Amino acid sequence: MIFAPRSSRSFSASTLGTALAMSLSLTAVALAQTPPATTPATPPAASTSAPSTPAPSTATPPAATPAPAETPAAQPPATPPAAQAPASPPAAAQTPAPAAPAVQTADPFGEELTLAAKTVVYMKGTANWDSAFETITSTLKTLQAALDKQSIKAAGPPLIVYTSTDDTGFVFQAEIPLAEPPKAPLGKDISNGKSPEGKALKFVHRGSYDNMDNTYEAITNHLDEKKLEAKDSFIEEYLTDPLKTAEDKLVINVFVPLK
Repeated sequence: MIFAPRSSRSFSASTLGTALAMSLSLTAVALAQTPPATTPATPPAASTSAPSTPAPSTATPPAATPAPAETPAAQPPATPPAAQAPASPPAAAQTPAPAAPAVQTADPFGEELTLAAKTVVYMKGTANWDSAFETITSTLKTLQAALDKQSIKAAGPPLIVYTSTDDTGFVFQAEIPLAEPPKAPLGKDISNGKSPEGKALKFVHRGSYDNMDNTYEAITNHLDEKKLEAKDSFIEEYLTDPLKTAEDKLVINVFVPLK
């Protein structure tokens, strides 16, 4: 036989009342012992949080502890070594390089000077204007060959001294300067002597011998403009060796002796 529990079947009224009364009594006791947590009113002034936090905790931190910003180790150097260097470069860097010597941009034209006499060996000759340069170079070649035989070195550029001119040709003297006269004769047509000296005007010709006419025309115009009177001779100093230099690359000083 299966028995059903009593609790699920029937209880008498008195039993129910007694149980209800006991339940209410226990509930009242429990309520009396538990603080009202759900009351929305402001918490009592004597809050439990007040005694748990000491009053000094709200004050400023003790002054004995320096602020991190005041710690010397944390402060970077006021100026890095590189930044402390002067803004300007060193004085040596600011000093400009010495200026290069002035370079003359134009050749002298009509420069006044005084020619000094030089020791020379020379040969006389005559030439037609049509073959002037060939005659001059041939005479200088003969002079140079005579010097080479005695191992004598020239002491300056060769000179051509024009002693007289006309429409067909000229008379000249080819000269080579020496430090001292030769100790032995150089040849029957070669003599020792001195180059011209005295006041003169200096001009410069660049280019071939055939273009010398233009240079001499400019010289004549310069003498007329300055009202200067020249002697009946003039001197050419060959700064480039006429025996080795291309004719159109010649550089020749022209000296015009003045009266």
